[in-house]
Amino acid sequence: MTNPTSPVRVRYAPSPTGIPHIGNIRTALFCWVIAQQTNGQFIVRIEDTDRSRYDSDAEKAIFESLQWLGLDFDEGPGKGGLHGPYVQSQRQATYVKAAEKLVESGHAYYDDTTPEQLHALRERQKAAKQPPRYDGRGRHRSPEEIEESRQAGLPITIRLKVPDHGKIAFEDSVRGKITFELKELDDFVILKSDQMPTYHLAHVLDDASMGVTHVIRGDEWISSTPRHLLIHQALGITPPKYVHVPLILGNDKAKLSKRHGATSALEYRDMGFLPDAVFNFICLLGWSPGDDTEVMARKDIINRFSIDRINDSPATFDAEKLEWMNGVYIRNMNTDDLICALLPFMEKPESDGGLPDSVTRPIDRVYLKQLIPLVQERLKLLTEGTETLDFFFKENVDPSAEELPGKKMGAAMTIQALEAALALCKTSSPFEPEFLESEYRALAEKIQMKPGQLFSPIRVAITGKKFAPPLFDTMSALGQDRCITRMEKAILTLKLSIIA
Repeated sequence: MTNPTSPVRVRYAPSPTGIPHIGNIRTALFCWVIAQQTNGQFIVRIEDTDRSRYDSDAEKAIFESLQWLGLDFDEGPGKGGLHGPYVQSQRQATYVKAAEKLVESGHAYYDDTTPEQLHALRERQKAAKQPPRYDGRGRHRSPEEIEESRQAGLPITIRLKVPDHGKIAFEDSVRGKITFELKELDDFVILKSDQMPTYHLAHVLDDASMGVTHVIRGDEWISSTPRHLLIHQALGITPPKYVHVPLILGNDKAKLSKRHGATSALEYRDMGFLPDAVFNFICLLGWSPGDDTEVMARKDIINRFSIDRINDSPATFDAEKLEWMNGVYIRNMNTDDLICALLPFMEKPESDGGLPDSVTRPIDRVYLKQLIPLVQERLKLLTEGTETLDFFFKENVDPSAEELPGKKMGAAMTIQALEAALALCKTSSPFEPEFLESEYRALAEKIQMKPGQLFSPIRVAITGKKFAPPLFDTMSALGQDRCITRMEKAILTLKLSIIA
């Protein structure tokens, strides 16, 4: 199937029972892209009918994830629209009325089978090596028996009558025609005993009421689709187009889970990923533009996205590739935007991964702007800004005597190198990268050291790190006074270690 040419109405309908995972967010993303492409509408609906598992933090995370990824919706909670309310628990009366209507029309029936009876039935079937399924006993209960059970306080559900023969088929936009034998299905619950609908009934009614044209969801719902089609038929509703997208697996080909690392968009936000990079990466989980293009601007994804290029085989989530892609996005950012992205991480409390608490907040943007060109090419995550730049903001660094020597250098040789470097540092002018490099290369030759042997202890002395931005850019950015102070301290550290 090619992309729709007329405006679509698509919906993202999460259940607030847990933080939305990557597969769930991918559904929202695909819906948003197709709505943008066709000038259609992207609807958000909260499916909260499972009240025992409702989690207000999960609901908050749903909207935070959408906002972070820039997935603006046209209709939904907090925004309104002509087809509200957009929270299922507020639509309960609609579901009860529809379920009772199906009973009246003979498509459904009241069932007073208790949970204990259902458990006993399944145990017997298991012992007989039969597939566990409901046996349809409620079909034979009279209205009087149901009323008697209701008065006795027994749980009363409503089940849809499923024909015991025949077939039902639908055209999936990804997999083509899919056919099911009706004898494989049992009568299923559409209204629970607490008067809340099951997903099967609620989403069918809501999609029809909200004019949804395309249902994009994970392929784990394929086996439930015949039930949904039966409800459509019983209610006389035309079903939407179904687009079942593939499962997302880890590199070990197992279903993506916590053991593969982060599994939600908000976790990636907190780890220092950019929303545009995550958007780009998730789009390529199960969809391809048809060539080897991987890094794509949002507008290009919207222009090139097509349903017929959604794969029917599982997608692999490669965390290393996402990190690489994030690095590409960071390198392509302008300096001011990167500063805005880095500052929230750098200004966090030290205990949360920010700069030391001794560093004054807010951080000096003018100084940070001078530093960005030194590290931008190396950053893969926004969280790395703190670790990479901290020594520029600290008053002191404290490398140990063991960290200071370079390769094949003892303490005495390192002291010699640093004392020569310190003397030059005190007289160097202008204190600019090109001049410093020229001066220090000449110094290495003068004291008969390889440049690397001289530069390594200087780097550790002034940054506290073995690996840091280019040495002479770093010295210039730190300033002459701080470089002098730090070299003097490093020399003292080495001398004390020899005495000890």
